[in-house]
Amino acid sequence: MYRLTKYAFAAVIVAADLTMASLPAAAQGLELRVGPGGVDVRDRDRYPENYERSRRGCSPDEALDAARDEGFRRARIASANSRRIVIEGMTRRGPDRIVFANARGCPEI
Repeated sequence: MYRLTKYAFAAVIVAADLTMASLPAAAQGLELRVGPGGVDVRDRDRYPENYERSRRGCSPDEALDAARDEGFRRARIASANSRRIVIEGMTRRGPDRIVFANARGCPEI
């Protein structure tokens, strides 16, 4: 009985070691952002189309997706022109708005 417990414990340690060895390779597609809303982790490998989709500028749909990634709920387009796209919605702190430049990748202004 003692040997079985010892072998089971060794198997758990080996499995944990193999899992930890693959973490650095899996974390290469992660993006860590620190901003006024707190810390945000994005997985570029999971949603690569969100990062490479726009070639000419930021579409309103891309701005809505980016706002939802930032934690906005019930996000809607408040205004859009050739320079910026304003999105309004709810966050944990209440009603809020976020402004994106109408450029490739939808950078936040």
